[in-house]
Amino acid sequence: MSDDPRRHVPRTDTLLADPRLAGAGERLGRALVKDAVQRVQQRVRGGEVAPDAAVEAVLADLPPTASSLRPVLNATGVIVHTNLGRAPLSGAAVEAITAAAGTTDVELDLGTGRRGPRGEAAIAALLEAVPAAEAAIVVNNCAAALALVATALGQGRELVLARGELVEIGDGFRIPELLQSTGARLREVGTTNRVALADYRDALGPDTGAVLKVHPSNFVVRGFTRAVPVAELSEALAGTGVPLVADVGSGLLRPHPVLSDEPDLQTTLADGADLVLASGDKLLGGPQAGLVLGRADLVQRLRRHPLYRALRVDKTTLAALEATLRGPRPPVPEMLAADVDGLRARARAVVARLVDAGIDAFAVDAGSRVGGGGAPEHPLPGAAVSLPPGFAEPLRVGVRPVVGYLEDDRTLLNLRSVPPSADDDLADAVLAVAAAWT
Repeated sequence: MSDDPRRHVPRTDTLLADPRLAGAGERLGRALVKDAVQRVQQRVRGGEVAPDAAVEAVLADLPPTASSLRPVLNATGVIVHTNLGRAPLSGAAVEAITAAAGTTDVELDLGTGRRGPRGEAAIAALLEAVPAAEAAIVVNNCAAALALVATALGQGRELVLARGELVEIGDGFRIPELLQSTGARLREVGTTNRVALADYRDALGPDTGAVLKVHPSNFVVRGFTRAVPVAELSEALAGTGVPLVADVGSGLLRPHPVLSDEPDLQTTLADGADLVLASGDKLLGGPQAGLVLGRADLVQRLRRHPLYRALRVDKTTLAALEATLRGPRPPVPEMLAADVDGLRARARAVVARLVDAGIDAFAVDAGSRVGGGGAPEHPLPGAAVSLPPGFAEPLRVGVRPVVGYLEDDRTLLNLRSVPPSADDDLADAVLAVAAAWT
């Protein structure tokens, strides 16, 4: 009986009383630590872990935070990757979230001690970035912004929309179904591939609540096509009292030299749209949010609608949005602007470390994408680290997950979507996988 391994398994209360695990319990919660203790005890029973190494094994088994979400290195080459949380936040935005996480003056005027306007500074930063807008509000995503507009302007009325703009967004959600769920009636105009100004004019009537323009951001129709630009549509609607609402989708504030065909908020408003809608977590590079900018009277109408209270964002989103707008350039614009020669040099540097360790690696040119439903046909040249195909899965399930992709029977780690500061982490992850095989 003295050799029975169960007699040598450290007691749960003994392990939890260890100062190192007690400290982890204060940081992560006792329940998480206790679960890790029980897993390690089972490994001790199976002979995988020595009894005197149990505390170290528990510490190694603990998650970095009390959340199940894990930091991932995005080496897919898709800059705004929906499955990986879309835009990575800037350091300034992360610091702003931390500062706002506790008690803050989100709705308090510290000077008077009275209630103050919610998110005033974030709204001011947004208006400074898009001077064509008179006013703005922020809700929790762009679909929420569209639902709020459709409810406030179109409930029980008609929303005029081109057939070619009845798009499907992520996870099977469709714009027409979202609009109809608000109680609005859709008045489709034109055909799938062509719509004319006369189609819009003929659809206007006493029940028209608004005319919508939805940018088909995740697909492109080519060939025999025609669309009506915002400027022409705005001119035709002048004097009718019918507002023109444009959902530009991707959150580009101003024209971008790389993405010349992508609509932006400033230009769309300057062309005559009464309201523009966009996402905050795509090309803007900020937190998930739906941005609504435009005419002050319409924005106020949305702000006073009962649905707005259900869709507004919290203090941490407001803090991150303001820091994104006022702080240094966030990662998404940095990745868009990355120099191809610089990406190639980074790939060669990572490969040099791996080759020195005997790994079959080399640098290759590789295309990348904007992602997130933005600029679907705009290729972005870049560079990647090429590895044998067997690296893909162990990298993805490693301690610091790295998500790459398989192409031509090789694992590619595309550096367009990896910040330069993470190149060493990327190499370390590959080295760790290789070491586990030896």
